[in-house]
This record gives sequence, structure tokens and C-alpha cells, in this order.
Amino acid sequence: MRPGAQLGAVAAGALLNMKAIVTVLGKDKVGLIAKVSAYLASVDVNVEEVSQTVVQDYFNMIMIVDISRARDTIVRMADGLAALGEKESVVIRIQHEDIFNIMHKV
Repeated sequence: MRPGAQLGAVAAGALLNMKAIVTVLGKDKVGLIAKVSAYLASVDVNVEEVSQTVVQDYFNMIMIVDISRARDTIVRMADGLAALGEKESVVIRIQHEDIFNIMHKV
């Protein structure tokens, strides 16, 4: 293997596994998970993990998603999810995993 080829392969592999964090917060209502998932599927984003809770009618969800094959930029996805959130009267955000990790380091 020529010098640098392995590093290139590692970098390419890192690009294939780009992750983002999607959060949803608001009053619980029927279909929220389905609507967020449908939007993500429409831009070729794969949902890898989901955790959701409902506490006294308040819905909270966090999703780990794979954005490596997304047909849209994360900025456009953020706008689309924010618009969906407004329509559903909840707050929906998406952040690249690297930004999320930096913001939540102790």
C-alpha cells in the first residue's frame, strides 16, 4: 500500500459514517415519530437509534441518524425539520454529531 493510501481509506470510511442528532420536544400527539421518520426517509437519512419518553403529556425524543447518503445538506434538513416542527407545534432540531459532542463536553 502506498503511503497515505491507508489514511485516505480511513477518511473515506469516516465520511461513510456521518451521524447527526435529531431532537424533538413538545406536547405529545399521535404520529410525531412517524412524521419525523417520514421526513428523514424522504431525504435518504437512516434512523439508527431512537429514544423517546412522554412525561405528563410532554414528548421528548432523540434520534441518532446516518446522514452519509442524505440528498440534502444538514442546513436544509434543519430548515425542513424546523418547518415540520412548527406545523406540529413542537421543536425539532438536527445537529451534526461532532457539533453535538463538542457542545456537550464537560
